[in-house]
Amino acid sequence: MSNKLQNSNTQTPNPKIILASDHAGFQLKKVLLDYLRKKIDVTDFGTFNEESVDYPDYGFPAAEKVANGEFERGILICGSGLGMSIVANKVKGIRAALCTSIDIAKLSRQHNNANILVLPGRFMKEDLAQKIVKVWLTTEFEDGRHQRRLDKIQKFEEKRIK
Repeated sequence: MSNKLQNSNTQTPNPKIILASDHAGFQLKKVLLDYLRKKIDVTDFGTFNEESVDYPDYGFPAAEKVANGEFERGILICGSGLGMSIVANKVKGIRAALCTSIDIAKLSRQHNNANILVLPGRFMKEDLAQKIVKVWLTTEFEDGRHQRRLDKIQKFEEKRIK
């Protein structure tokens, strides 16, 4: 792996990433921070220990920072991954994908242009999480027929907001 997670399938050679978790995802977040900081620009948005916190307090602000363009992508971690997925997908413009395999992570980028990766901290081994993150960060959106589908999601979001 190169120093910047680059390969021929990368849209952005060194994407700016935000990483956040609740208490249940804290240990996996620490591992991923150590892994990513050697390779790309990553910001730790908390939590910073294993004391009980509410995942919306970290998921909503992190997702908003991706939606407003402050960060290109985000990685969110909670116990099951479900809470962070629900929270992030409430934010307009976010396409958060709960990924539990390398293939799902790859498809979330190729077909859905997912801008937030969600991981289940209590159910994922560290080495698999690192592999998923690498694939997710280096896989390019395929565009074409997939863009048509994303346009429909955006149109729905615009209609719903009004």
